[in-house]
Amino acid sequence: MADTLYLSLWYPNLRLPQLADKLTAVLGAFATHGGEPRVYSATVWPIDWSESPVFQQVYGRRVGAAGDGAVELGAEPRIAVAEALEILHDDYAYEFQIGWSLWELENLPGNAGPLRQAQGRLSTPPSLRSGSAQDDTRVSDLDARWAREPRLVRVTGFGPLFDEGAYEADGHIRVDFGTDTPFLEEDLELDSVGARHVEENVRQLVELTAAVEKASGATARLLWSELGESLAERLAARLSTRLGGTN
Repeated sequence: MADTLYLSLWYPNLRLPQLADKLTAVLGAFATHGGEPRVYSATVWPIDWSESPVFQQVYGRRVGAAGDGAVELGAEPRIAVAEALEILHDDYAYEFQIGWSLWELENLPGNAGPLRQAQGRLSTPPSLRSGSAQDDTRVSDLDARWAREPRLVRVTGFGPLFDEGAYEADGHIRVDFGTDTPFLEEDLELDSVGARHVEENVRQLVELTAAVEKASGATARLLWSELGESLAERLAARLSTRLGGTN
């Protein structure tokens, strides 16, 4: 069963004006770990997730290949953060979306694509977002086409009073990676090719997690799931099942 994966980061004695530098550092780490250098959107939520945004800016995504004359869309992290945090309040949350690419399967039944799914939830608060429905059909890697697909990751910085102090559990900054499917692919019969792509996704996740911790100076971090299940344990069980099936 697919789950939603998060990374929470905490900082000692963090004052609200310092949040901008931390957010900029986290967003900036994506470019060297499978992500894009520019931010897709910024949204400011007041009080809690039930309220309507007081600010939202969609910068767009990069289009075209380098050197073909296409206009590069999106905002540099420091610019997007500065614009959103002009409205600085203890009870606000500041959410940014940035592209991050993982190995995923193309043309699965009912698969609208991770980017389109994420864009469709652009203005929906996390408390109202539901997980993607999973197709019960098990797919063979022999019938699958693997490609690096972009998804929109949410990076949210919390004011200390937002949602009654949600930062204590969620972190001063929380990264919402979306569904954990690319790290497990539990609906697939993994062959060596599929297993290699899953392993590469996991390696990229681990490297990004370490990079954002170091770049932003976090003193505590937690990779966790919405259902409370351990990704490491599920991954170990997944690989054990695959290896057992090859004996």
